[in-house]
Amino acid sequence: MDEALVIRDARPSDAMGIAKVHVATWQSTYPGLVPDAYLANLSEAAAAMRWHNAVQAHGPGQGALVVVDGADSVVGFATYGGRRIPVEGYEGEFYALYLLDEAQGQGLGRRLMATMAERLQEGGKRTAVVWCLRENPARWFYERLGGVRVAERPIRFAGAELVEIAYGWRDLAPLARLSAGPEMR
Repeated sequence: MDEALVIRDARPSDAMGIAKVHVATWQSTYPGLVPDAYLANLSEAAAAMRWHNAVQAHGPGQGALVVVDGADSVVGFATYGGRRIPVEGYEGEFYALYLLDEAQGQGLGRRLMATMAERLQEGGKRTAVVWCLRENPARWFYERLGGVRVAERPIRFAGAELVEIAYGWRDLAPLARLSAGPEMR
């Protein structure tokens, strides 16, 4: 993996790169957790169309970030904004955070979470949650960053009955302080 990894705001031109990471990470992370047929039918082209529109929808306290290598290729992304699913006492939400396998283990997930926490604070949000599948082994990442399990809900996804759990941060300031690393561009 290129050592010149940088976190920056996502642009519409990043949509295909985000889609590639989205499909690759779902296919490597979720086998056995979500139906195999769903994973097999993921389409980079369809995801790119969704991401093209999604990265344009940002403002104070909401947006999308990408991790790019020296060639400006997307190797990870994260999205955040206002809370979508009611959890009392929480204003913001970390919607997604995905890194290609080869970009993991370098502190990028921590830096993405910290940057999102900073951005949520800039938008006036002092608290936030993240939802993840209860069986997702990556959920421990959120606990290591100070997230506390605050809610659980059953969901129906791609014909399967699953359970999501929410991790919450009652104060985003300590999480935001973890952002040490190369400057954003």
